[in-house]
Amino acid sequence: MSLFLATLLSGLTLLVLGAVLLWNTRTVAAVARTFPRSTQAAYVCMGLATVWFLYLVANLSEADFGAYRNLLVLAFGGIAVSSFFHAREFLAVRGAAILVLLSAHVLLDAAFMEPQASRLFLVSFVYVAILAALYLGVSPYRLRDFFGWLFASPGRPRVLGGVLLGYGVLLNVAAFTY
Repeated sequence: MSLFLATLLSGLTLLVLGAVLLWNTRTVAAVARTFPRSTQAAYVCMGLATVWFLYLVANLSEADFGAYRNLLVLAFGGIAVSSFFHAREFLAVRGAAILVLLSAHVLLDAAFMEPQASRLFLVSFVYVAILAALYLGVSPYRLRDFFGWLFASPGRPRVLGGVLLGYGVLLNVAAFTY
């Protein structure tokens, strides 16, 4: 993936998320509040994260435990399947955190060895996303608490949406300056 495409896709993602939060209807608040414990969201997020991670493990090189890749795929696949039975609480948040971390790998690879000034806005966003994913992966109930706080006042989602929308515009403008 090129730096242009990585920056553009990140900017478009932030534009969509910011626009949804600026819109801020009761449906948006209801979906956000039910997401952390949603079984359907857990199947989607954790399922995608599992498939993506197992694909990466299945394609390990010999230098990266590639000789044991089949055993690793079975072990990690078993752990992923058992998480649906033994760690159901906030599994959607954990799956989303894994997806963010796997996406961060792709985005940071695109920015690797590019001029420092051109990648600054993208990697800043990615590092903040990594920190949020690590924090929410460890304490997934904090996302439920955050959504409770965010939607307690009608102005808070709009402020956050405006910030995300503004940074999305900045990333899209930066993408076209490469």
